[in-house]
Amino acid sequence: MHHFIVNMLRLAVGMAILLGLFGQIVVIPGMAAEEVERFPPYEPYAAPYVAIAVLGVACVQVALVAVWMLLGLVGRGTIFTPRAFRWVDTVIGAAAAATLLAMGVCVHLFVDDIPSPADGMELLGAFGGALACVGGGVAFIMFMAVMRNLLRKATDLKAEMAEVV
Repeated sequence: MHHFIVNMLRLAVGMAILLGLFGQIVVIPGMAAEEVERFPPYEPYAAPYVAIAVLGVACVQVALVAVWMLLGLVGRGTIFTPRAFRWVDTVIGAAAAATLLAMGVCVHLFVDDIPSPADGMELLGAFGGALACVGGGVAFIMFMAVMRNLLRKATDLKAEMAEVV
């Protein structure tokens, strides 16, 4: 891959990591405070949900760091080496952790009797969003598992070719 493309992708990954950091520090706590101000019965749920949201963003950031490292391997032309598997496994692990967090939110929203300011549609929307995150996370994990297997086959083929030559 051309070094310009690798560097542009690294720039995008770096910006995404910084944007996530801004979200963790400013946006998520601020939105939670606004919701508690608008509807005080949400107050006991604010801290746990802020923590879960910050951890979810941290999972994405971990995956982005792994993508950064994979881009480095691509730039050096060493993507088909055993070192790449560590970073692909990191992406899969981060996605699994984020999916488990979303699954926990789904269970909590389904089981707990959370007060609602109106007719409960907010909670239904939150449940639907968390459920969509679980479904998307499972699909992404399966996709990455397929990609990992393709990387394994390509790495094995490259090793076989190196033995022949």
